Amino acid sequence: MRLINYFTAILVIAVIAGCSSGDTNLKRGIWRATLSRDGQQLPLLLEIFKNPKGDSYTVYTMNGGERLRLDTAYFERDSLHIPMQLFDAEIVASLEKDELKGRYSRTKEGNVTGSLPFHAKFGESYRFFPEGTAKSTKNVSGKWSTVFVNTSTGDSTVAVGNFSQEGNVVQGSFLTPTGDYRFLNGNVNGDSLFLSTFDGSNAMLFKAAIQTDGSLKGALWSGIKGYKMWVATLNPNAKLPDATKLTFLKPGYDQVDFSFPDANGKKVSLKDPQFKDKVVILQIMGSWCPNCMDETNFLAPWYKNNKERGIEIVGLSFEHSDKPDISFPKIKKMINRFNMDYPVLLAGTNTDEATAKALPMLNKVMSYPTTIFIDKKGKVREIHTGFSGPGTGKYYEEYVQEFNGLITKLVEEK
Repeated sequence: MRLINYFTAILVIAVIAGCSSGDTNLKRGIWRATLSRDGQQLPLLLEIFKNPKGDSYTVYTMNGGERLRLDTAYFERDSLHIPMQLFDAEIVASLEKDELKGRYSRTKEGNVTGSLPFHAKFGESYRFFPEGTAKSTKNVSGKWSTVFVNTSTGDSTVAVGNFSQEGNVVQGSFLTPTGDYRFLNGNVNGDSLFLSTFDGSNAMLFKAAIQTDGSLKGALWSGIKGYKMWVATLNPNAKLPDATKLTFLKPGYDQVDFSFPDANGKKVSLKDPQFKDKVVILQIMGSWCPNCMDETNFLAPWYKNNKERGIEIVGLSFEHSDKPDISFPKIKKMINRFNMDYPVLLAGTNTDEATAKALPMLNKVMSYPTTIFIDKKGKVREIHTGFSGPGTGKYYEEYVQEFNGLITKLVEEK
């Protein structure tokens, strides 16, 4: 019996050592990583810290001025796992000296739907070019009238690029009628522009050649298989369609009505007493949506500071699944992540059919997020499609100013 116990103990120790051995040499700090696709290298920067208990890691992805925390990382079977549960994504990579090699994968209900090779090296903090190696006399600062074209479908999207450049370092974003491409960061080198971003959901690589007339002509690789061509012309007057005119109430409607469950299964309706005689903001969103996270990052603290003015917010979450056991945990995770004090309801799936069924009074939900402003009498006063996040600079500041102005007007009405 003692001999059996001895060998059992040795086996347990071996298993534990096997599960944690890759952890011992993982260096803490900045790792430069790439995702490979179609002969292209999408660069991203990760910052990794060991947590106090020693059995897990905190990981940030860095995009210009943004440090976005990913889910808690851990070692299992000599591989580092960096989950991004809200985005149904994960990085799994083995450690070899100062390098991580593995894959970035997207999943659906636990099944891998696509993946890209992932490689990271410790101690390198540049995005595209080592410091001092990128040189150019070109400058792309300013506003750009832009058109993205899906080459497989022929569909096009208008956008406004807004960029600032210092030396050869460029940062900014593209705004579209349904949202922005968040924090983009990169370089100008020679006659070419290079930009990228990675937030767990969006993995985007932009490349463009600066033409002799100053215009841009390039390509966008997004996610596992997305691809678009794009052209842009410098235009200080570039602008998008009015975001308050894209989604609207159908004729005969002046209110929104619904009854959906929150993440605990409790049904919530605008007819509930807590909303009576109050200004209500409806946030059409999804836990999988990075632009929705940007809006939530604004709305959650704003609500804490303003709810006593007679204001309520309700999140209507359209998820990848309408199954409560799949989507409720994701909604709860987002609530906890952003410390949201307002209810978030499972309204259905993020399909045209589901949104039309859930909100039949709207012409169409074009974008996540979409924000609906309701006055004290329950009447819809404005519907704003998309959200210009902090990566858009002055456009974000303008939105916040307009948002506060509209809320003040609705609160002061009798």
